[in-house]
Amino acid sequence: MKQASLSTNNKGEKVTKISFPYDLDLIFKIRDIPGRKWHKDAKVWSCPVSIENIKTLQNLGFEISKTLRDEVQKFEQRSSEIIAIGGIPGLQGTLYPYQAEGVAFIEYKKGNALIADEMGLGKTIQALAWCQLHRDLSPVIVLTPASVKLNWKKETEKWLPDPKVEILRGTTPWKIEGKIIIINYDILHAWVTELRRMKAKILITDEAQMYKNNKARRTKAVKMLAKSIPNTVILTGTPILNRPVEIFNALNILAPEEFQDYWYYIHHFCNAKNNGFGLDVSGTSNTQELHQRLTSTVMLRRLKKDVLKDLPDKTFAVVPMEIDNEKNYMDAEEDFISFIHEKMTKDISPDLNIHERKEKEIQIKEKIERISNAEVLTKIGGLKQLAVKGKLKTTINWIEDFLGTDQKLVVFAHHKFVIEALMTHFKGLAVKLDGTVSSDKKRQEAVDKFQTDPSVKLFVGEFESAGKAITLTASSNVAFVELPWAPGVVDQCSDRCHRIGQKDAVTVYYLIASNTIEEKLALIIDDKRKIMNAVLDGTVPESGSLLSTLIDEYV
Repeated sequence: MKQASLSTNNKGEKVTKISFPYDLDLIFKIRDIPGRKWHKDAKVWSCPVSIENIKTLQNLGFEISKTLRDEVQKFEQRSSEIIAIGGIPGLQGTLYPYQAEGVAFIEYKKGNALIADEMGLGKTIQALAWCQLHRDLSPVIVLTPASVKLNWKKETEKWLPDPKVEILRGTTPWKIEGKIIIINYDILHAWVTELRRMKAKILITDEAQMYKNNKARRTKAVKMLAKSIPNTVILTGTPILNRPVEIFNALNILAPEEFQDYWYYIHHFCNAKNNGFGLDVSGTSNTQELHQRLTSTVMLRRLKKDVLKDLPDKTFAVVPMEIDNEKNYMDAEEDFISFIHEKMTKDISPDLNIHERKEKEIQIKEKIERISNAEVLTKIGGLKQLAVKGKLKTTINWIEDFLGTDQKLVVFAHHKFVIEALMTHFKGLAVKLDGTVSSDKKRQEAVDKFQTDPSVKLFVGEFESAGKAITLTASSNVAFVELPWAPGVVDQCSDRCHRIGQKDAVTVYYLIASNTIEEKLALIIDDKRKIMNAVLDGTVPESGSLLSTLIDEYV
């Protein structure tokens, strides 16, 4: 008799026990079940408790015990509770339905899952929401590329109540006191011993391909850390089936029984070949089988086109970035503040009452805008240049990570040195459209290359030259390295992708230098256009000029 029942393994974990009379054909089919294991002493098979595995056994004619059915129903019921929006107490925001399903998937996989959603669908939010669902599981360690450390901090503080975030920097460890610890892969080797002492309960690794190289110091550190943590949520936007070797270490951490043999994996799924210098494992093979194994064990992946019904036409995300010239920037900002204060106070008598003083300040601000506009804008322009110079390295790293997802990206900037730096770094992958591209023919050639050439991944445009009269629907992702003065330009530029022919929702990223004038400018644009982290509504409030509001931030 073919039976499947609920049992426990030697670790005390619930598993499905599979028993049946000897049948060679059936044995081969059981071997295809993800996570299956033969127990020689008991002469039975086992596999993880999951809806997929139960359905497979039912299709093979197995009788499913009531206790096993009840256990699976618990999973289904818990998933339904989370999918019902608002099912996570304390979460500071509303999840899209597909994001709630992602949280349910992590829960269904008992806190060990791979969320491989396409870039822009909110993998960070799904991981944080699961942490909120299990507030008792702390501390939490987040491993991430350096370029998005601040973004993780921003999203954590936005979505979780009182999260106690701590960002680790440098290679000299200190006593860690936070509850959610954010650290970049580059310095993990120096902190791994201290992090293991914390006895963390959840590990989140962002961009799993960052630890693809078995010989790399960071990979060894990730594996060492993961061994001591019971729950691991792994995130990646990279198409796994295109480069399966890059995800092996992540799979080995999540499901070591299913993905334990690297030699087998690279030969079966990576088409490993000896090229005369060693093994080339950059290929692919048996992709359908790999996809089936991934989706039935640890992976959930959605594309924008899969969840369009849940998404607005255009969404916005602020990506804060650290600057590497902080002292120079702060000196320049202090000089600007002194300049504004001098302008604002030199003509104001201390004898004026509060109402007279306010009226005088308004008059002086209007005078600054009217008469001293050039001087004020020059100083502001200097601050903006210092901010973008300070974040340029991090910006390039962020774009590199984005292009690693195999999606195309449209970038807008203003300064020539920014555009040239991007074109130099991404030579061969990028086309540009700025004031140096004069003829209509060359303009169209740049657009056509981006639209039709698979090897051209990046379009670098200047606001005025590339912000109108062209179509860039080969991408549904736009990044602003610098912000324009006029809020309407944001619409105008991002609409190069958001046009007839675009099949996906458009995501707009603002790469903002943290604690600089860019942050202030972004907040002002947010107030006037209501666009940061929201949907454009097509209206432009006219409550005061951008420059006047910016000056208010410094007085």
